[in-house]
Amino acid sequence: MSQRTRPGAVAVAALLLTAAAGCATADRPPRSAPPQRQDTERPSVPSAAAGGASAETGFTLVASGDVLPHDSIIRRAAADARGAGHDFRPMLAGVEPVVSRAGLALCHMETVYGEPGGPYTGYPAFKSPPEVAAALKATGYDGCSTASNHTLDDGAAGIARTLAALDKAGVKHAGSARTAEEAARPTLLKAGSATVAHLAYTYDTNGYPLPQGQPWAVNLLDERRIVADARAARKAGADIVVVSPHWGSEWQTAPDARQLALGRALTASRTGGRPDIDLIIGTHAHVPQAYEKVNGTWIVYGMGDQIAGDMVNHSGAHDPRGNQSTLARFTFAPPKTPGGRWEVGRAEFVPLWFDTGAGRVVNLNTAIEDGAPLTAVRDRIREVALSRGAAKDGLTMGQ
Repeated sequence: MSQRTRPGAVAVAALLLTAAAGCATADRPPRSAPPQRQDTERPSVPSAAAGGASAETGFTLVASGDVLPHDSIIRRAAADARGAGHDFRPMLAGVEPVVSRAGLALCHMETVYGEPGGPYTGYPAFKSPPEVAAALKATGYDGCSTASNHTLDDGAAGIARTLAALDKAGVKHAGSARTAEEAARPTLLKAGSATVAHLAYTYDTNGYPLPQGQPWAVNLLDERRIVADARAARKAGADIVVVSPHWGSEWQTAPDARQLALGRALTASRTGGRPDIDLIIGTHAHVPQAYEKVNGTWIVYGMGDQIAGDMVNHSGAHDPRGNQSTLARFTFAPPKTPGGRWEVGRAEFVPLWFDTGAGRVVNLNTAIEDGAPLTAVRDRIREVALSRGAAKDGLTMGQ
């Protein structure tokens, strides 16, 4: 579904190595998309617990960064729909081979949706076309975190429209809610033979107050609340608990002090000797951040923006790092003993770039194999992902 172009058409991508606010964008002349292909290899998945004593089966989980439809992204989706609303599927076609082959795929839906037919807005108060939800489902996403600093951009109505659209598309959601009952229920998904709980929280809502009488509308980042929710999810049947925190300092590659402290505290939390949280996949910073294994649990401090317009940083300068990201991929194996922890047997990251000129997510490794001059961009992302020593714990770059 995505366009293919000659590798020479993407030489301008070398500019992506320049220095790295907010969710603002700047309009830029179109850039051509690097070539893409859809023949990536399916990752191996364990089929049973050790010794064959259990019929439980493992699975691979993938997670990706912020979906942030700026005005330019909305215009591109309208053009791709050819007069029939908005079509976001072509934007995501480059990552669909990886996402669709996972046992469980999670995204981060940063913005809320507007009414069908619009009006739609980008930065600073987002209202995105609800067709985003159908595109996420078509790409292979099973669930999305919806707690972000933009969750209250259109109040309770925006939350209701967003969750209704995700429900209609068959995409589960975590982090915001329409009722107290919905907020109290953990989001549970099946993957392999495991039940996975997905929990999501945000550091702030850009100063927008919680809707009157609805303190549960969006989950706010709080260590005690997260641990309590994780333990409740375990009691509700979760074998694995995944937490999506919207946290960190925008445009800062290194995790900040709060990320480090909260990450240590959450991964140290245990009940009966078993960790309460099995994986942390962060969003918000607009730039890729490091992966790290802390207290035996993997943390992705920040995956970056999967979809966003040309980004402008706090200095007011166009910052190409805002269109770089990683897709995290973790292969879980069943417990070796009854009631034990599902262990990550393989940890990988896939480097991605959003080509704002073509309006396409690009798998950098497959593009480079097709001849695109994007090696320096890919290598910079790899350096960031490994910057806290994750290689020694087995983190590798995947296709």
